[in-house]
Amino acid sequence: MTVDAVGSVSTAATDSTAGTSLYSTTPVRTPKQTLDSETFMSLLVAQLRNQDPSSPMDTNQMISQTTQLAMMEKLTALSTTADENFSLQMRTAAAALVGQSVTYTDAAGASVTGIASAVSYAGPVPQVTIGTASVALDAISGVTAPTG
Repeated sequence: MTVDAVGSVSTAATDSTAGTSLYSTTPVRTPKQTLDSETFMSLLVAQLRNQDPSSPMDTNQMISQTTQLAMMEKLTALSTTADENFSLQMRTAAAALVGQSVTYTDAAGASVTGIASAVSYAGPVPQVTIGTASVALDAISGVTAPTG
């Protein structure tokens, strides 16, 4: 097994009689598709390590990049909070449907109305039980007060 300068690992076995390689594997690295704070910090550190000592990085530029990192982290946190808020709103809306008369469109395209009797939060979208059917919250097209 050998490791090259960039960290790729290759293994090879040779056939002792012929001297040829039996196998060779090199793992394929998949590129990171998103820029996160870890990537940003790695780039900043690499930039500092490789700067010209006779012409160091401008302090204002470094402060600007550090500020951008802090802003990116805050925006990521804000996005996470917004996602959690949306999920909570869906759960609240689904729970409010219990006991209400709701309408949805079934797989055949027919409009079906029934009383919502239960809600399940097992998946990413709450499932509302209407009669014997389990319907995704976003498939419900109407809500009316129950008659009675």
